[in-house]
Amino acid sequence: MMGWFRRLLPREDSFFDLFAQHSETLLLGSKALEQMLASGDIHAPGDEIISLEQRADDITGAVLMAVRKSFITPFDRGDIKDLIMSMDDAIDMMRKTVKTVRLFEQTSFEPLMQQMGTVIVEAATLTSQAIPLLKAASANARRLNELTEEITRVEERADELHDRGLKELFTKHGRSDPMGYLIGSEIYGELEKVVDRFEDVANEISGIVIENV
Repeated sequence: MMGWFRRLLPREDSFFDLFAQHSETLLLGSKALEQMLASGDIHAPGDEIISLEQRADDITGAVLMAVRKSFITPFDRGDIKDLIMSMDDAIDMMRKTVKTVRLFEQTSFEPLMQQMGTVIVEAATLTSQAIPLLKAASANARRLNELTEEITRVEERADELHDRGLKELFTKHGRSDPMGYLIGSEIYGELEKVVDRFEDVANEISGIVIENV
């Protein structure tokens, strides 16, 4: 009787499948963002990020629904919710960056902005490597800790690029073109927040590892 009942419930594996799908949207979104910054094309890459953000919302909704319906979850329900929401915040922030760029009709980007785009891809790549390992968090604890520490180092590099970028913007536009400075600083701020959201994901992963080792 219990076997029949359990077959009706969402499988534990479904959570990991959904996490992996979401991490793929993050990686694809980061690459589209990097392309936008490198090429100055705010249309096709921006549209891709918007589409990916919508897909990510659907995945997030599926995870939250599975949490409510599941009798057994692979780890704490609150941790599942916090992890998927932190991942969703990262793609949301990418979309917000696209919105800001389009609002100000920016089609050229500072070299340090482009470097931040590359850093965002690094953070997304590390995240996509870490997420599948959560299926056996205890066995993969060492590798997961290495990956989350690397994401933290990536975030620190992004902070440095952000600060250097603001300084260069002020030197270039501070007195002669205040609006140019304000727009540039807004874009730098959005890019920094994207990387910050990946650090939040890393922190959620670390918490899950600690609780399951």
